[in-house]
Amino acid sequence: MIRRLFLFIVVIFSINNSCFARENGARFAYKGFSGGMMPHSGYFFGGKTAVCDAQETLLSVEEMRGLPLGLGGAIRLHFGDHWRLGTEGYSTTLRYGKYNSNVTIGWGGLLADYHWKIGKFKPFGGGTLGGGSVKNLTLLQDNPLDYATEQAASYRNYSFMAFCPFAGMEYSLSDKMHLIFKIDYLMNLSNPQDDFVKGPRIYLGLMFHHTKH
Repeated sequence: MIRRLFLFIVVIFSINNSCFARENGARFAYKGFSGGMMPHSGYFFGGKTAVCDAQETLLSVEEMRGLPLGLGGAIRLHFGDHWRLGTEGYSTTLRYGKYNSNVTIGWGGLLADYHWKIGKFKPFGGGTLGGGSVKNLTLLQDNPLDYATEQAASYRNYSFMAFCPFAGMEYSLSDKMHLIFKIDYLMNLSNPQDDFVKGPRIYLGLMFHHTKH
């Protein structure tokens, strides 16, 4: 899904800019594009995994909270002086519990945001609508690999529809390069689960601009 979204943007970039051109000063004139990569962290909380055996006897309830790590990026088309449309996709991993359990959320979607300029600063806010998947491996002891201990591990994999509001700030290092700071909050709209970890994520990265003034 994320791959298809990025291919969609690449097709748009391949179209001659004259297809978008309007008179200078037009409210929604095409102004170019920007894109880049953003590592992120934050704080996740609220998730828990209940592990049961084959007889549905509860073995453990693992709390899922802590500092995640992740990476991803965004591509945005600029229209007029304030609007941007594009796509973004990320993967975020949280390690939790005593035995290095881990949950990974991969997601992406179509974004829209509104920005304005204050000197070299550019505050912005918007949202992304798309989808993703969760992979959660829970370990209840070290190296649960043999037959005698296989019930000490649990693996879950499910998909969901996502909405992610965000806000942030860009700082212009040059006309071609901006430093970006962003915070977001990913929401599971279609498939709520106890082990869907929630919390703010904080991004810091570089965005490369090819835009008109």
